[in-house]
Amino acid sequence: MDVETPKVVIPIFCAPKKAPCPQCAKLGKRKRTLHREVRTLAYKTIAVLDITYAEYEARCDCCSTFRTNADNVLPKAKYDNKVRQAVLDRIIDDGMNVEATLHSLERDFLLDLSPGFVYDCLHDAAAALDMAVHRATVLERFKGVLCVDEIHLGKYTLLLATDPLGDFPVAFALVSANDQAHMARFLGNLQHYGLNPKIVVTDRSPLYPAVLAKLWPKAEHQLCVFHVMQDVNDLVLDALRRMRAELGRRGRAGRKRGRGRPTKKQQQRAQRSGPTAKDKAQFVFKHRYLIVMRRENMGDNQRKNLQTMLEYLPELRTLRQFIDRIHRLFEPDQSERQAWGRWHALQKSPAFQAIAELTKVLELLEKSAFHKMIAFLRCPLKDRSSVRTNNHVERCNRKLRYWEKSGTSGVAAARWSASWCWP
Repeated sequence: MDVETPKVVIPIFCAPKKAPCPQCAKLGKRKRTLHREVRTLAYKTIAVLDITYAEYEARCDCCSTFRTNADNVLPKAKYDNKVRQAVLDRIIDDGMNVEATLHSLERDFLLDLSPGFVYDCLHDAAAALDMAVHRATVLERFKGVLCVDEIHLGKYTLLLATDPLGDFPVAFALVSANDQAHMARFLGNLQHYGLNPKIVVTDRSPLYPAVLAKLWPKAEHQLCVFHVMQDVNDLVLDALRRMRAELGRRGRAGRKRGRGRPTKKQQQRAQRSGPTAKDKAQFVFKHRYLIVMRRENMGDNQRKNLQTMLEYLPELRTLRQFIDRIHRLFEPDQSERQAWGRWHALQKSPAFQAIAELTKVLELLEKSAFHKMIAFLRCPLKDRSSVRTNNHVERCNRKLRYWEKSGTSGVAAARWSASWCWP
């Protein structure tokens, strides 16, 4: 740091001969006088509070000794509350991330802060919130459906719960590890304060089943259909890649590659004979997403390309038929009895059981898991679309992730959310 940087020392005296006990206010006698320096804010200046304080002999049963402290300075703190508030203002009001906050305070106030100090400011501010009013509001507005999810934000994990029917966030907790113990504590606090959901919507994470069965044994556990479909689509596309590779190998079978480039006659002959097996395999791979795409979302060109794929590789017809039946399996406008009938037909189909990847999907849809996947069918029809996925809490997560990538710290986003948190 430049040796000519201006420095201001502000003396503060808080060491009278007698001072009140911080617990019972009974006066104690001064034993010794102490000094310490604390940094404060001053633009382009090193500003230091030179605090004179004292240790006192207590004349009560609260403690044996106690010490006085300057206003707006925490005990043993190296920076006063003005610095801590400046950190919060830059993160919450100005949308800065941790690095930008540190750079701003160093540039404007010559403060050499650490990331750990920023996190401490956020934690202390969140801990000071009074959530009694929010808890009462949640219990009054809660519609009976709880969406739960977690999002990783640097070295922290944000546990988040929302009400998709009431369309409001219920609670969050910022924890150091994404494990069952933290999840049990988070949901246990909700249960302790009187939240009793009828349905809890989660993804397929192993964090939830045991915790939910213990806290709310009568609540339905709805597995997010969106996450289930992601797993199903991955396995179906694995089967497509395998079939496409076999088609490509058939195109090279029995051929010996000649030296040099093909002649014009060879190129013309190849064009007249139509696409090769290799060309077909490339087309199938390029448009592979059409195998798992919902038919109602396809355009005219996509429908034509899908038909071409099925002509090039007829084995794909079984995969497409399977996906169509999976889509019908989770339709919100069916009855639970219809869903189980479709499930039984799917499980007993020999054509689907003959494909290894589809067999894994059928195992994924085993009876106990499928019972949780269609819990939304036991809700009123108007609520089923909101209940069958945890998209509501996922949208909150995406907003937090956007803030994190666009410059707002993930921890800051959680701190911003403290206005509706449930500790």
